[in-house]
Amino acid sequence: MARIAFILLCHKDPEAIVQQAERLTAAGDYISIHFDARGGKEAFNAIKAALSQNSNVTFATKRIKCGWGAWSLVQATLYAVEAAEKAFSDATHFYMVSGDCMSVKTAEFMHDFLDRDDADYIESYDFFESDWIKTGIKEERLVYRHLFNERTHKWLFYKSMAIQDKLGLKREVPPDLRMMIGSQWWCLRRRTIEWILEFTRKRRDIMAFFRTTWIPDETFFQTLVRHLVADTEIRNRTLTFLMFTDYGMPVVFYNDHYDMLVSQDYLFARKISPDARTLKKRLGELFVAQNVTFKISNEGRSLFQFLTGRGRIGRRFGQRFWESESTLGRDRELLIVTCKKWHVAKRLVAEFRKKTDLPCLEYLFNEEDTPLPDLGGIEKSLWKRSRHRRAWVRMLFDYYDTDRMLICIDPGGFDLINDFYADRSGTRMLDVECDYTPDYLAGHAKRVGLAGEATPKEALERLLPTIRSDINHEADQIRDQDYENFYLMRENNSDDENAACIARFLDISMEDARDILATQHLFAD
Repeated sequence: MARIAFILLCHKDPEAIVQQAERLTAAGDYISIHFDARGGKEAFNAIKAALSQNSNVTFATKRIKCGWGAWSLVQATLYAVEAAEKAFSDATHFYMVSGDCMSVKTAEFMHDFLDRDDADYIESYDFFESDWIKTGIKEERLVYRHLFNERTHKWLFYKSMAIQDKLGLKREVPPDLRMMIGSQWWCLRRRTIEWILEFTRKRRDIMAFFRTTWIPDETFFQTLVRHLVADTEIRNRTLTFLMFTDYGMPVVFYNDHYDMLVSQDYLFARKISPDARTLKKRLGELFVAQNVTFKISNEGRSLFQFLTGRGRIGRRFGQRFWESESTLGRDRELLIVTCKKWHVAKRLVAEFRKKTDLPCLEYLFNEEDTPLPDLGGIEKSLWKRSRHRRAWVRMLFDYYDTDRMLICIDPGGFDLINDFYADRSGTRMLDVECDYTPDYLAGHAKRVGLAGEATPKEALERLLPTIRSDINHEADQIRDQDYENFYLMRENNSDDENAACIARFLDISMEDARDILATQHLFAD
């Protein structure tokens, strides 16, 4: 059976470290702790004293001061790994964690998971070919020698790079290594750890190279594992669930995240808030529990993107700069149908085609595969259509040789609607309001990735009011604009009321409008 030696790097809060060590060793696993030398001798002694009776705990062979982005983080990890490899001869796996990490599965589940697949779990992408690095320097991390820390000596850090560049002091990457990059939260087998330690003793040249690279904790183990282990035995992923905001900051989890965390396809999660005492207690109790079944829905990231995209009061984003130099044409008229239930709008538009000669295009800004004419490639991606929205729609007017055209837009496309109404052309809008049952909202959540088939019923029920509120907000946002030539058609209105809206919107007779409303199952889900 798998037995895990956890490698813990930490620098503060001795009481929390002791609690974490006790939790992680409660099921027979081990832990090796490196407590940052900056944390002070008194705090370190308190940790050692509190854990002195726990034979499943050991400490790094040496304590050093660590700095973000510096080699010291890798060196501290190696000191802790060396201690664990020596102290725990029956440890089968070595799992890197921080003081902000907590298990989100039982120890029983973890052991079974690792036993099922004889592999190393480490995220590792090609350093030069991948886009893993989103911002900041890239190649410069490796080809220059970094003797100063960017966080503490910013001027010296960049001045040193500039001097090396001016003097032509770029260095070559070791030719026998394919440089890789990825998350530092890995889980490696004992054999792999032994190979890495042996490699560090033999290849002093490689060690010297990494000592002066920038942020080596994202490249050192990732590169060596790919160098020493067959690709078939590596799973390119981390077993620790973590997310980042659009500001590049780690997402912090609190007490109400328990259900979401345990349903993710991961063994650990970070960062857990120091104040989330209830969450820590529940996860600690879960770790030592037996015979627990987990329903993996794995919707955490898409759910986070949805909720943060909504923002706070007033919503998240202000208005964007529109492409004001582009216009559809003063004598043209754009008819917009907006409806959250796309299938309802499509049925309605299908009937419009029968009663008018209008070119009608369904959700061209929302669906990649909407049938469209060939316009030189601009029609091939949603990004291009939205980025050049007026130019794109003007091309459609020209293609159909018409001054009047109808399109469908999701109510969430408020910026699109505003942009078209701001154009000098004429604009009309028919807003189709539908009823939303709990079953429909649940299905909608699954279709857009906010929930999965395995999402617990209780978690889904908590999410539905948020989705309903979001739909209502989109509708209110549109109606608050008091647009000209705006017509509201409701599922609960009488046929005469809805027919009058359609007749005015399309400029057709009431008789034709009633024929359109006679469509069977127009509002059915």
